[in-house]
Amino acid sequence: MLDIQTFDAASGGNVLYKALAHPLAAEAMARLAERLGDAGPVMLFDPDGVASPLLTLYPALPIAGLFVQDVRALGAVRAGLTAQPVTQLAASGARTVLVAAFDAGRTIARLRAWLPEDMTILSLDEARLPAAMLTNTRRYLDPLNFAMNFAFFRDERGLSSRLVTANYWAGYGATNVRFWLRLYDGAGEVMAEWEAPAPRGPGGIAFDSTEIRARFGLGAFTGQLFIHAIGVAGHDIVKYALDTRGSGNDGSLSCTHDANAWPSNRYAGLPAPRDDERVVLWVQNSHGTVIPAGAIALDRMGRGEPVALAEPIGPFASRALDVAELLPGLRWPEQVEVLSGRHIVRPRYEVTRRGRTRIAHVNVERADLRPDPGIATLPDLLGRGFLLPFPILPRRDLRSIVLPTPMAETETALPVRLDIFDAEGVPLGQSFLGCLPRDHAVAVDFDALLDATALQDIGGHAELVYDFRDGGEANGWLHALVRYEMRDGSHAAETSFGAHIFNTLMTYKGEPQSYSGPPPGLTTRLFLKLGEPGRASFAHLIYSTSAQWKPRSETMLTLHDSAGDVVTEESISIAASGSMLVRPDRIFSKAAIEQAGPCGYVLIRDTTCRLFGYHGLVDECGGFSLDHMFGF
Repeated sequence: MLDIQTFDAASGGNVLYKALAHPLAAEAMARLAERLGDAGPVMLFDPDGVASPLLTLYPALPIAGLFVQDVRALGAVRAGLTAQPVTQLAASGARTVLVAAFDAGRTIARLRAWLPEDMTILSLDEARLPAAMLTNTRRYLDPLNFAMNFAFFRDERGLSSRLVTANYWAGYGATNVRFWLRLYDGAGEVMAEWEAPAPRGPGGIAFDSTEIRARFGLGAFTGQLFIHAIGVAGHDIVKYALDTRGSGNDGSLSCTHDANAWPSNRYAGLPAPRDDERVVLWVQNSHGTVIPAGAIALDRMGRGEPVALAEPIGPFASRALDVAELLPGLRWPEQVEVLSGRHIVRPRYEVTRRGRTRIAHVNVERADLRPDPGIATLPDLLGRGFLLPFPILPRRDLRSIVLPTPMAETETALPVRLDIFDAEGVPLGQSFLGCLPRDHAVAVDFDALLDATALQDIGGHAELVYDFRDGGEANGWLHALVRYEMRDGSHAAETSFGAHIFNTLMTYKGEPQSYSGPPPGLTTRLFLKLGEPGRASFAHLIYSTSAQWKPRSETMLTLHDSAGDVVTEESISIAASGSMLVRPDRIFSKAAIEQAGPCGYVLIRDTTCRLFGYHGLVDECGGFSLDHMFGF
């Protein structure tokens, strides 16, 4: 496992990790390692305790000894080296000292007075990004300097990708946002590199694999698109919606939420295949160093017998790992746990059935969570507490199936039930699923819970909630995979997400969450892309309430064009505990949609409550896609 600190709920993201993992930094570190190979012995001065992530990401650095400033760190072992006092550097026999810090000018000036004149002093500033790529040139490790992310990106065998986002940074005062992009093929080789400006206002942006392939004269590829946003404000993550589309007679269609920018040790929510399916996990190396053989493994959830991939994966390379390759015989609704060793960001998986593919993502399995006894005794002021809302799509054409998924390493049981509501928030029943063990394989088809006539035309929604009638523990990180299947078997889509406390004035440990500011999160700002020729976008908006809140939402749908200018607005109202299917092409006029253009979008805004949403596309061939929405 890579000994790196990436993200935790208490401290947020580790900017040093992102600074070291940037593709340009990886190239600079490779050059530095080669340079130091001729300048040894090389000693590392580690004033901030970053030797472990530095040397685990870049083991080629020829470091012979470790020196520290903090007396409490003396004798500590970092990356296999024992820490010595910096006062002994002069007598260490070093020809070169590498200072493990950025913006290291002052540190180097202090060291120079203690070291021989012929001793070279270098720092991580050798791996800085060019000044033109920095949002804040005064402080290198500013999170806004590293607003970046990866996307699964493909243009091959009749399948193409389209990534859509908006310049939401303009709403926080950014006036000159641009993107630095690099496309990697499956072997991790750079296929193209370019910059693209964002609209000056909060306009829409799209990167289409077919257009990029034609622009650069590229061959077919399945790999990664690296995106670095420069000149941003307010948010240091690149959020996006990603569509994968079939062409011609291929009815494949799927969409996924943005990748989590932080690699995790484990991921969960990967389904085993049915007899007529192939499930492939796309292992995409997020770093400039090789993933060693045996570092990636799959395990049947709850079994504790991981099977490793016995081959290395090169820097920024992609490997299609068939679940059956390592775990033959597993079948839906069994679940697979991914042991990734922090080498990859939230990976995608691809299910192929009857010649069509669908792509979804697994989720971060938390290592820092422990059971929280307070959840079982939440006061009535918080009502039903943590809720995981998800659509029940119109049952005339679609089946909806839910599979609860363990999402913390210490989670041994899931005490859960399902609460079901129609579109107007009328309860349609409950189903207690029990205290499910970690290795459970319980998938619930709503056909077994609902009357044949219920939710036929406009659907409704369900909420997975904790229920302790048979005991059990909870941690608040309640997740599920939800699958939607056409009744004729022609296509399917699936999504996964986690629980929150919704729409209460009282708070509990950061809940209800807010996109900006402290809790409670009682407002909505969601992004809904528009469709393309032959494909229309939709959203399924859910107004979940943990406790009693206002009876109806006051939701505004604002249609923006590609420059971010408002074309028109419409208002809707959703009942508490209710939901609504929203189709922009049926709400706004054809002329307004055409004026918004291919990069236009709908901003879903409500200042009175927090809505949760899922989005997707429907096409003329009966295909559809679905995943949860992003907000900002």
